[in-house]
Amino acid sequence: MITVAYNSAAHIVDCVQSVGGQTHPDMEHIVIDGGSHDATCALVRQHGSRVTALLSEPDRGIYDAMNKGVALATGDIVAFLNSDDTYASDTVLAQVAQAMVNEPELDAVLGDVLFFDAKRAAHPLRRYRSRRFSPKSLGWGWMPAHPAMFVARTLFERAGGFKIDYRIAGDYEWVARAFGPGDLRYRHLNQVLVHMQTGGVSTGGWRNTLLLNQEVLRACRENGIASNWLKLLSKYPAKLAEFIWH
Repeated sequence: MITVAYNSAAHIVDCVQSVGGQTHPDMEHIVIDGGSHDATCALVRQHGSRVTALLSEPDRGIYDAMNKGVALATGDIVAFLNSDDTYASDTVLAQVAQAMVNEPELDAVLGDVLFFDAKRAAHPLRRYRSRRFSPKSLGWGWMPAHPAMFVARTLFERAGGFKIDYRIAGDYEWVARAFGPGDLRYRHLNQVLVHMQTGGVSTGGWRNTLLLNQEVLRACRENGIASNWLKLLSKYPAKLAEFIWH
C-alpha cells in the first residue's frame, strides 16, 4: 500500500488509520511525502500504526513520488491510496487478497470508488464503477478507478513505472501501457472499496479536465491506441448518469 502526501495534515490521519485498521495481517504501508511544511510527517508517525516506511524529501511531482513508493514495495500486490482517501471498510485488503488467492493467475483486481464532497461527507456524490473499463475502452478515456486498483508487483517490472512528465494523467498512461495489449488477467469486484474526496487534481475544475483529456490523447498516441476528442467527450454523459443514478 502506497500513499503519496504533501502538506496533507488535514486528512492524513484518516488515511493511515483506514489502512491501519485493515483486518488483513500481511501488508505494508509506505508513505512518500514530498517534503511537507506542515505536520504531515509527525501525524503519520503518531497515528500510522502499520506504516512500515516513511520517506520525506522533495520530488519531481506525484508520479515521481509514486515511483519511489513502488521501488520500496516488497509485497506481491501494489495499490495506491491518496492521502485524503480512506478504505470503505476494514476488510477491503482481505477481500482483495482472497480474490487473488482464489484466482492466482490474476494480474489485477479492480473495485469501485465512492466520491464525497469533503464538506458533506454523509452525502456521496457518485459511484465510479470500474466495470465500465476494458482494454477496448481505453480509446474512449475509460480506466479503472485508480485508488481501487490492486495489481501484481510483477506488472510494474513488466510495464515499467509512471512517466513523470505527465502532470495529471500519468496513471491513465500507465494503465494504457499495461492493459492496452489486452493480455492481462483481471477481475472486477462489484463493490465500493474506496471513499474518495473530490477536489483533487483530477477533479479540480474545467482547466484540469482539459489538461486531463489532452494528456489522455497523448497517452493513447504514445501507446498506439486510436482515440480523438469526440471519443473522449462521449464518456461525460455516462459520468453525469453516475450522479443521477447514485
